[in-house]
Amino acid sequence: MSEQSIEAAAISAMVNGERRTIEPGTTLASLVKQLGLDPSRLAIEFNRRIVKSAAWPQTEIDDGAQIEIVQFVGGG
Repeated sequence: MSEQSIEAAAISAMVNGERRTIEPGTTLASLVKQLGLDPSRLAIEFNRRIVKSAAWPQTEIDDGAQIEIVQFVGGG
């Protein structure tokens, strides 16, 4: 596959202010897994809307999406 066709097959999204290239069909759940994050300690805002964790597996990331992932930290 040429570089040009690879680029055409990828989409771009902003994740916590950083532009990332991801494969089409990537869901919020698969992004969390790719990033190596513990899903039980996260909240995700997708295109300015909070998405409940139960919907992450069905929520596909579209080109130009804006995603903010917040990790809860315990302690005291």
